[in-house]
Amino acid sequence: MSGPRLESGDEPTTGSHGILPPAGVETDPRDTAGEAPERRRRMVDLAPLKASPAFARLWIGTAISGIGAQMTIVAVGLQIFDMTGSTMMVALVGGIALVPMIVAGLWGGMLADAFDRRALLIASSLTGWTAVLGLVALSAWDAALIADGERALVWPFYVLTTINTVAATISGATRSAVTPRILPSHLISRAAALNGISFGTMLTVGPAAAGVLVATVGLPITFAIDAVLFTAGFLGIIGLPKLPPLGAVSKPGLESLREGWRFLKHAPNIRMSFLVDIIAMTLGRPFALLPAVGALAIGGGPVTVGVLTAAAAIGTLLASLFSGPVAHVHRHGIAISRAITVYGCFVALVGAVILAMTLGAGGEVGPDWSQVSWPALIVAGVGMAGMGASDEISAIFRSTMMLTATPDDMRGRTQGLFQVVVAGGPRLGDLYAGAVASLVALWAPPLFGGLLIVVLIAVVTRSQRSFLAYDARRPTP
Repeated sequence: MSGPRLESGDEPTTGSHGILPPAGVETDPRDTAGEAPERRRRMVDLAPLKASPAFARLWIGTAISGIGAQMTIVAVGLQIFDMTGSTMMVALVGGIALVPMIVAGLWGGMLADAFDRRALLIASSLTGWTAVLGLVALSAWDAALIADGERALVWPFYVLTTINTVAATISGATRSAVTPRILPSHLISRAAALNGISFGTMLTVGPAAAGVLVATVGLPITFAIDAVLFTAGFLGIIGLPKLPPLGAVSKPGLESLREGWRFLKHAPNIRMSFLVDIIAMTLGRPFALLPAVGALAIGGGPVTVGVLTAAAAIGTLLASLFSGPVAHVHRHGIAISRAITVYGCFVALVGAVILAMTLGAGGEVGPDWSQVSWPALIVAGVGMAGMGASDEISAIFRSTMMLTATPDDMRGRTQGLFQVVVAGGPRLGDLYAGAVASLVALWAPPLFGGLLIVVLIAVVTRSQRSFLAYDARRPTP
């Protein structure tokens, strides 16, 4: 339910990232049937970094460049809100990119099955970098126009952000397919835990840095720092070996898409994992509201935006750091449904805080950091952190279910569709949040959305018993 990243591995049992399993979820002391139990560890395993220098370089580079990418995501929202004063215009950043991103995810998955994955990563990364350089120029132009009482046009920001999103979607699908080629299979789940840490670090440091930088040095320099940090990610990609397709190549095109669709028609558990994520991300995404929350509800302006966004990432990071016990959870369908239910409760908590502040419970607030309501910020931060942690637990089990139950010749295409879900769901969520906030109130999207998540997850998972009965020791799509 978060942004694109390596999510799982090829093993028949989970060994990825998370925190203690939800109460009542069946666990087993064995990693595989008939084997002696491994020592239960609570902390993440660093073995993949030692086993593969190529993976280590890619992991470090992705983490550093990802910090810049998250800075840009926050900065774009702040830029457009500053130019328009409209939450709906901020939400359109994701909405406009949705259809191109879906096409990119589907096509990128086919490309990852058909071409050298290193070359594809280089091409898509350079495309994204070019788009960020364009944002630097546009933001600097807007800053120059302000002195003359004018503003730049908004639509070029949408165009460049869409290009960046398309490039990131293709890179995400390809990167997920790279890891099994540079690591032995028994380390892939542990690599997923490490990627959870890097993703949490991106989401913790990037948004917080964006909030501080925008408030101190301005938007153009914030975008420029992302362009500089990109270098680390590119060096990690350049350090990969050539990764041409193995075996028969499925030529990208309509027939390749039909093959993937035929597979999904007979994969109810994988389809359900997509559906529950779409529900959670469509109804439980308050991030597009944060510029208005920082200005009008909680106060604190851009710094509050950075703090709340980073709080969600801290939850993700903590879930990844304490990843050991998740390896012994095998009833993945139950774990997913309970994690998303908890996620919905935390989303509703954030909405309740905004409602309370809207009713005047926190006194006078404003867009300056000195005008923030500290009690509201703390409670909302707890809600965002809980969202990040429960989201990460769900992502562990959904992605592990998908990759372990999917045959190798379908992995690229299912990864492409997975990127569409994990990236497209949040964009639908941004549109939902912007529309409901405009029609009802700022507090309505998270409060109503969180409660709807709880209800819908209970209904849809009980309609398909095979999903709740899913056992990772006998993976079936």
